[in-house]
Amino acid sequence: MKNIASVALSIIFVFAISSCTKELLDLDNRFTNVEKDLWKYYSEFEYQAEIRGLKINLESLNISGEISDIAEKGIAGSCQYGSSINSHIIIDQPFWKNSTDLAKEFVVFHELGHCVLNRDHNESKNQNGTCQSIMRSGLGDCIDAYTLNNRKTYLDELFFDD
Repeated sequence: MKNIASVALSIIFVFAISSCTKELLDLDNRFTNVEKDLWKYYSEFEYQAEIRGLKINLESLNISGEISDIAEKGIAGSCQYGSSINSHIIIDQPFWKNSTDLAKEFVVFHELGHCVLNRDHNESKNQNGTCQSIMRSGLGDCIDAYTLNNRKTYLDELFFDD
């Protein structure tokens, strides 16, 4: 009898855990027009906006996204937007395949900065030559410095720049 109760509790536990896990996975399924590998970056963008007091829902804004080859050399990502099309982000496949999570976040957030926050490129640099903004174009002479140590500073600038 004790053995049956243990088995029953184990089954209930496994079912409860799998149900919770499915609910968590379904949370990101709301990004219906976004390639799955981008979901965590879209969610993180919304979260970073929210902790700074901004409510952004990328699904309701219909910001689609994909990872595919970008023909133009040296371009890691792009945001296509305009009055006649919905905003669409493309991240370069070779860049994606060879980059760290932090570099991927940098590029996805940069493109969402264009598509969602209507940010232009910003080539400003600090006295030490590092870029002041995640919105740098890559064509200027500032040095990228997006690290875990200064991530908060860059994200504050991304979401709060006027």
